[in-house]
Amino acid sequence: MVRITEDLVRRRAEHNNCEIFSLEEISLHQQEIEKLEYLDKWCRDLKILYLQNNLIPKIERKCSPLTVNLLTPIGHGENNTENVSKLKKLEYLNVALNNIERIENLEGCEELKKLDLTANFIGELSSVESLKHNIHLKELFLTGNPCTEFEGYRQFVVATLHQLQYLDSKEIERSERIKALQDYPEVKQKIREQEQVYLLKRAREKEEAERRMQEKKDKKQKQMESKLGFDSPDSPQERENHQAEGDGEQETCRTVEDDEEDRRFWEEPTPYTPESRLETHRYIEEKRRAKDNTRESKKSEKPPWTLVTAEGKVLNVNVPKYLDTSLLDVDVQPTYIRVLVKGKPFQFVLPEEVKPDSSSAKRSQTTGHLAVTMPKAKEITLAKQKVSASVKHSDCDTLQKNARRSGKVEKLEVDPSKYSFPDVTKIIQEKERTGQGPIKLQPEKITEVKKSCVDFENDEDVPPLI
Repeated sequence: MVRITEDLVRRRAEHNNCEIFSLEEISLHQQEIEKLEYLDKWCRDLKILYLQNNLIPKIERKCSPLTVNLLTPIGHGENNTENVSKLKKLEYLNVALNNIERIENLEGCEELKKLDLTANFIGELSSVESLKHNIHLKELFLTGNPCTEFEGYRQFVVATLHQLQYLDSKEIERSERIKALQDYPEVKQKIREQEQVYLLKRAREKEEAERRMQEKKDKKQKQMESKLGFDSPDSPQERENHQAEGDGEQETCRTVEDDEEDRRFWEEPTPYTPESRLETHRYIEEKRRAKDNTRESKKSEKPPWTLVTAEGKVLNVNVPKYLDTSLLDVDVQPTYIRVLVKGKPFQFVLPEEVKPDSSSAKRSQTTGHLAVTMPKAKEITLAKQKVSASVKHSDCDTLQKNARRSGKVEKLEVDPSKYSFPDVTKIIQEKERTGQGPIKLQPEKITEVKKSCVDFENDEDVPPLI
């Protein structure tokens, strides 16, 4: 049973900065609520309340020790009234898609202007007379209730509630109200007779629902007894062999049985009653809980991590990234390194032996990377490099000796046909750059005069030839 808690109300009051004492509107729809409590104490200024698509069966005023009150806090006295009737400033109440069968105990909502009871199970149409005290009520929604199928339903509601302006989203005209008042005695008598027929039908439906519930309980009890009385093999060896062979078959059979049960449940025709709606909800909740339990059991039955094989070979194991440093436990060994994170190992085999005592682990404060410094246990000597160095040294000695004998200095020669180097100076050619501004701002061109003739005279008044 889902109950209203202060945490739920605060989470639903995000638009009011999670403050509930000054809350004027709250939506508690689709929460599978069966019990309302403490709303009148936490949200005294509430004006709009959404409770559609829940499992509220009725609006009770008092709670007796032998009955379950769905709108009274547990532990309170018998004379305590339910929460909704104490909301004096409430203007809009939406309780559509619930299991309400009677309109009652809303007289305390003095400012109530709009009431939505769509798709409930209201069959006592005469219960709308309790809304006469809500003088500000302007809109009422009863679509989807059994009472809407009664003959004279609309005339009865219009004649009973004089303050009403809209019924099921349709405006009540003055002529319609006058007609309804004229025929009120006859319509009222018809409504009473139809109510009696409906109440008898509901009594039979309740008995049928109780009988079905009892049959299902007996069937489950027999199944449990048959499972407990199952004769298993006597010897431990036979029991282990039977369990090993039947694990896969048992899982398959369980899945097939669940599918068959689901098919029977959803294909079985049932009347649309509060009991069937509640039964459907219980069945879905039971299936969901069973899946969660199966998932949890599978998690708990995970095999232990294999870090070292039976032959003594160390394996590489990875873990997730982006974890807190306090969850890390680093263990450096000569041939491998192991990091435990919340019990999950990360293991890496090292290509060479290291010194565990001289190793250190640090984590970056900016990137979060874990850096482990591990000095090698011994230095690696490269024999090939030493041999090549000695060969080069002997070659140099021989070359020097030959140069001394010949008296000439040998130089390194490169064959230009095998090695060609580009001319870097000619990669980018110089271009004459001139300004694009006015003529006065352009730089003057300097022309070199080649004295090819002796009689050449440089006259500055004559423009140069281009």
